[in-house]
This record gives sequence, structure tokens and C-alpha cells, in this order.
Amino acid sequence: MIVVAMPRGRLGIIVSWLAVRVVIRRGDHQTMSEVSSYDRLMTGKSWEDFCDALKGAGQTILAEGSPSNSLDRAEGFRYLSRLTRAALETFVEYADPLAPVLHRPVHETAKIGADNPDNYYQHASLRGDLDYIIRGQRGTIHYLDFATQSAGVASSGDSEQGGHLDATTLEIDAGGNFEIHLSCEPKPENWLRMTPETNAVIVRQTYQDRETEIPANLTIERIGGDGRPAPLTAESLDRRLAQASGLVVACSSLFSTWAQGFRAHSNQLPKFDDAISMGAGGDPNICYYHSYWELGPEDALVIEVMPPECESWNFQLDNHWMESLDYRFYQIHVNKHTAEYASDGSLRIVVAHEDPGVSNWITTVGHARGTMCFRWIRAKDHPQPQTRVMKRSEIVGLSQ
Repeated sequence: MIVVAMPRGRLGIIVSWLAVRVVIRRGDHQTMSEVSSYDRLMTGKSWEDFCDALKGAGQTILAEGSPSNSLDRAEGFRYLSRLTRAALETFVEYADPLAPVLHRPVHETAKIGADNPDNYYQHASLRGDLDYIIRGQRGTIHYLDFATQSAGVASSGDSEQGGHLDATTLEIDAGGNFEIHLSCEPKPENWLRMTPETNAVIVRQTYQDRETEIPANLTIERIGGDGRPAPLTAESLDRRLAQASGLVVACSSLFSTWAQGFRAHSNQLPKFDDAISMGAGGDPNICYYHSYWELGPEDALVIEVMPPECESWNFQLDNHWMESLDYRFYQIHVNKHTAEYASDGSLRIVVAHEDPGVSNWITTVGHARGTMCFRWIRAKDHPQPQTRVMKRSEIVGLSQ
């Protein structure tokens, strides 16, 4: 059984998607010291616990307060299947720090924690006592950011960033090529700091225009190794299955709890706590505004703000489970590049079920409720977006 501790007085557990450790209690009150990982795997207990944990995660979707309509419930169970797929890739397929692979755990069909529709996320498993090198070709994507991370602890949320580096400080040659050294000991140039506790590197690449920009082409390798993964053992698979199922349980519980907490300020956009954001693996260059939205059939949510001087910004609409809505086929987000502005530079975004005939319309894709997120990226200041609910028929009279 996987148990996730929930601290009091907060929105819920803090856990990094890309590096999670959970409290694991074994069935029949047996601990790891009483039954070895080898025996657990060989007897099938590892697999039984993995399956039991996934089954138990379904209670989050059915919990009191969770939406009971067919769309939100179907998306909830699909969400668990997506988490399972992504967790197995992260903790089973690409988990060996001797042969790290930059893979995409979060993407168009694997979403978590208000995943940014403008982002191209990558992750690789590391070990703090080893050195690594990332080689890359810069491409044309607007924002490129690297961070090393320690394991998140579900009960306390103390996932910590070891180092941080973005493209504005990289030494890049005339052809757009660069190398980044990842180590605990400083290097003369393009050094990404690790600590003995480091177990992952996270890469965020952010588009302004997905149609034209090209992501950086990146590879990673361990320095001093032969590039080959270690042979799979019973002990390592026992551990990896527990990590994978633990992530499904922890993340589904975490973000459901966040969503429930956001309902206290539905249809508003208060600033999110920076400490909570960083504990969950957030980007220190980003100021987040998380909340809940709920609209009747004829309602529209109007968001107005004067954008500050910043590298970029975006707003997105998510479902109840904090998955971004399907940005491949629907206009569910807007950013600094794609938005239309008033003559004074101010911004108005309109969330509505049907097109009200104004610019910066965000569709709900058939949802009646969900979560939402506004981000300022490397902004000079962080103005508070103002919101109001109107009838869609009243929107036509507004001037942009």
C-alpha cells in the first residue's frame, strides 16, 4: 500500500513530478527490513503492490468534492492512465543514472500540474556523485532553461533545486552549439551545479510561436562511463515499481487537493505561494497565479490586466485535474506573442463556452469547470489580473 502524508494547514502535499520519494508501507505490516526487495519481486509482491496502489488511486477520482459528471470523471480516470504511462517511463524505462536519457514525461497526452501548453519539457535521471555533460544546438525556441533537482519528499515538500541555468547566460558558439557540465565541483564555463542529493535534471523550453520556433536539440551522457545501463535486478525493479505507483498516487492526490483549495477563490486569480511553487519543482523565473473557474452556459469570465515588462507571459485553461485542455486542436491558452492588445497596451482575455466575437477568446472545450493558470516569466513586476463574470451577450459591447 502506498501512503502519502498530507500536512495540515496547506493546500496539500508538495511533490516534484520529476523526482518523488513516498512513504511506503508494505502489506501485512511487513517492512523492507523484514522482506527483501529480491523476495518481493521474486514472489510477485512488488507487482501486486504496484497494481493495488493504482487501484487505490481511483478513489481520488471518486472522492467527495470531485466532479461527478461524466466528462470530468472520464478525464479523471484517463488522467490516472496517463500518469501511469509517464511514471513507468520515468522510473522504469529511463531511470538509470549510468545511462541518462532526456525524455519527455509531460507532453500533449501526458499532463500534470497545470502543464504549460507553451513548454517542451524534458527530464533525465542523475546521480549526485557522478558528472555529466549536455550537448546541444540552440535552435530558435524563445526560452531555454536547465535545473538540477533533488528528490521531493511527499510528506514535507522539500524538493530542492541544486542549480539553475538558462540560455541567456550560456556560452554558445557561432553555429549555435554549446556544452553544459553538470557536477558538484565548479567548472570554468556553462556549469550547472549539482549537489550530492541531485537525482534529476529538468529542461524547460518555452515557445512563443509553436508554428515557427525550433526547440534546442539536446543529448546527455555520463562522463567517464561507457554509456550502457546497468543490468536490471530484482531489487532495482522493486524500487522502481514502487516509485512509479507512488507518483501516480501522490500526484493525483496532490493536484486534486490543490483544485479543491482553489475553489475558495473561484473565477479569481490570486498570486500563488512562491514557496509552494518551488517545493513542487517550479521555475524561479516565473510568477504563478493558480485558481478555479466555473461558468454557467451563458457566462463568460473576463480577465483584464496591464502586462508588465517581461520576457513572456501566458494564460491557460485546465480541467479539474489540472491538466491543460487540448491545445493541439483548441484555443485554450494565449501568450505574449499570440495575444491582441488594446491601444494602451492593456490586455483582456475572455473565457466562454462559445465564441463571443472578441479577441483573446479561450474556449472551455465543453467543460463547465476546472482550474486555470496565469504566468509572468522574468517580469519586472507582478500586477494582479482583475476578473469578473459577465453574460456572453454583454461581451459584444466591450471594446478591446
